[in-house]
Amino acid sequence: MVTDPIADYLTRIRNAIKARHRVVEIPASNIKKEITKVLFEKGYIQSYKFDEVGPQGVIKIALKYNPLTKQSAIVKLQRVSKPGLRKYSGATTVPRVLSGLGTVILSTSKGVMTDKEARTLNVGGEVLCFVY
Repeated sequence: MVTDPIADYLTRIRNAIKARHRVVEIPASNIKKEITKVLFEKGYIQSYKFDEVGPQGVIKIALKYNPLTKQSAIVKLQRVSKPGLRKYSGATTVPRVLSGLGTVILSTSKGVMTDKEARTLNVGGEVLCFVY
């Protein structure tokens, strides 16, 4: 049993990047699916597929690497809000990563979205992770 499924999700992606894997399989949940969609929309992963295998299902993520330098598109994945200490942000105080070059993923009342979308919609929420 995993106490923090989102941290497990991010750790599996980090480990796959360090091991230079092309594809990583992660147990599925609704919030993990939404985070995967955001990562794909922002260009951090190449593709994804949701397989409904077993009771829970699996997310298959194809990681993205630079063809010349073999560097991953994801430099850092950092979990912000944890089960022991939740971090919330209002609509006006949504944090920025690398002065706007990185992405903050938020869980809001309107769904999982990036910091830029949250500012546009003027909503705040739980700060899930930083990606750059």
